Amino acid sequence: MRAKRLFDLFFTIPGVIALSPLLLLIAIWVKVDSPGPVFFRQVRVGLNGKPFRIYKFRTMVADAERRGRQITVGEDARITQSGAFLRKYKLDELAQLFNVLAGDMSLVGPRPEVPKYIDLYPEAVRAAVLSVRPGMTDYAAIRFKDENDALVRADDPERIYIEEILPAKQAYYLQYVAEQSLWLDFKLILLTIKAIAS
Repeated sequence: MRAKRLFDLFFTIPGVIALSPLLLLIAIWVKVDSPGPVFFRQVRVGLNGKPFRIYKFRTMVADAERRGRQITVGEDARITQSGAFLRKYKLDELAQLFNVLAGDMSLVGPRPEVPKYIDLYPEAVRAAVLSVRPGMTDYAAIRFKDENDALVRADDPERIYIEEILPAKQAYYLQYVAEQSLWLDFKLILLTIKAIAS
């Protein structure tokens, strides 16, 4: 665990410094584009079931959670102009580098879910997934990078997410927990960059 934390800090600290001009530009764009805070914060479930607030650059109108479901489907009317671009290239996720610095997240690990969906995990799966820090990317994040676009074709997106996508993600999470290593983390970071760029 200590080696993984050092791995995270080794890449995250220089990354935040190098990306600071981009992070500042994104923050300004979000603020100018629509009223509301720069960051979207939401409670997610982390290591050993401990809740924490995940950070993302805000991509929706300020009161989006009161206007609809927690999952985003296709060209959601709540998404701002800047938000559409940030989501397409996953730039909104860069704010989670601050979660990594704080120790709530790792660069690589199972994506953190909201309590509502964690409660649906089978007990053994939940215990395994929450035995590691959640991450910014993993097998599931790469496989389901276009998840929102796929859900737009569903008659009931919430049901499809719960019955089909969530179990598939859990399988990927368990695969990561079983195989985890620093080399795998490095490989998944490279695969994530490739997936976003393609």
